[in-house]
Amino acid sequence: MKVLIVNLSDIEGGAARAAYRLHQSLLGEGVDSQMLVINKRTTDYTVLSSNTKSSKLLDAVRPSIEQLPVKFYKNKSKTTFSNSCIGKRNLFKIINEINPDIVHLHWICGGMIRIEDFKKIKAPIVWSLHDMWAFTGGCHYNEDCNRYQVGCGECKVLHSRHASDLSSRVWKRKNRTYNRVNSLTIVGLSSWLNDCSKNSFLLKGKKHYNLPNPINTNLYRPFDKSQARDLWRLPKDKKLVLFGAMGATSDPRKGYVLLKEALAEIKHNDVELIVFGSSKPKDSQNLGFKTHYLGHIHDDVSLVTLYSCVDVMVVPSVQENLSNAIMESLACGTPVVGFNIGGNSDMIEHKLNGYLAPAFDITELSRGIDWVINNNSKNEISEYARTKVVTCFDSEKVGKRYLSLYKEILRN
Repeated sequence: MKVLIVNLSDIEGGAARAAYRLHQSLLGEGVDSQMLVINKRTTDYTVLSSNTKSSKLLDAVRPSIEQLPVKFYKNKSKTTFSNSCIGKRNLFKIINEINPDIVHLHWICGGMIRIEDFKKIKAPIVWSLHDMWAFTGGCHYNEDCNRYQVGCGECKVLHSRHASDLSSRVWKRKNRTYNRVNSLTIVGLSSWLNDCSKNSFLLKGKKHYNLPNPINTNLYRPFDKSQARDLWRLPKDKKLVLFGAMGATSDPRKGYVLLKEALAEIKHNDVELIVFGSSKPKDSQNLGFKTHYLGHIHDDVSLVTLYSCVDVMVVPSVQENLSNAIMESLACGTPVVGFNIGGNSDMIEHKLNGYLAPAFDITELSRGIDWVINNNSKNEISEYARTKVVTCFDSEKVGKRYLSLYKEILRN
């Protein structure tokens, strides 16, 4: 079986890392898997780049060109909005020339492919949804707006009052295209996003499967805490709380503001905070205890030692699909505290491997941090955190499930 995984990048960004992990899982199952990207960051020969010398400049500026219509909305929120009005010319021809049995799309925005080009792809399409974009008029997360069910327009993310705004036009383009794609199977990576998609107007008629991202549990595994703290030069006599994400302190969706409020209520006085994915903000505030800003971390080994050196990770996101950070932390035996939103409950089991606070309840989020610190002295919570990931998300097990899905699609 020949599978082609399509994503903007191979390892740059959460969706890219998840797609690349799936690619590696399929290779481990003996599948002839290749990955097609525009922004190649690895030297992996199984990753194909559509970026040629002649197209390199255009590939670099295309994302900015694609965003030009969005620039007219001066009061737009910080939520990412993609209109898919342009894409890499003839990318669908490159896909068809590779001639895969299955084309598995992941995050294909950023000027990678026009939505209309879906219908030009010859092979059956599987599409893993890393956010809500596939069934909205352009926003990647809806900010609790449900106008994607009625055609969008008056877009909350664009801060628009017009019924026929950019979101409405994008929504209509998707509607026309999806109705003309012969074989499109949707994978909701979390139970939450899968339910959102199969109940959406645009994708309710497509087959849906709830399959998670895989993770290599031989790589992401517990590392000696004392040695890990030595490596990171972190104190051994403190309770360390970890927070991290792409744009950790700048992306409102990641919940840094909520985290600051929760930390103010923590009962322990021997806590220090570790932040990765962001350098120290210019307007950083005194949180009442020492904070270590580690900046961006890109390699797996560093992440493994970082997750292993802390006592608890906090993911206070206000909207989240299937967080790589939660899965990675649990795989390393570090309990996670977060809100009971999105796909968090697929991974966090309340008071078994972490703590699920009611949505946006600051006091409960703080209580969860205290609870993990107070109740994990025998490492029972840590042990179950690891067990949960090995049982449900291990790359070998998840890879087999995707292979079964591909076979079912081809049989039909």
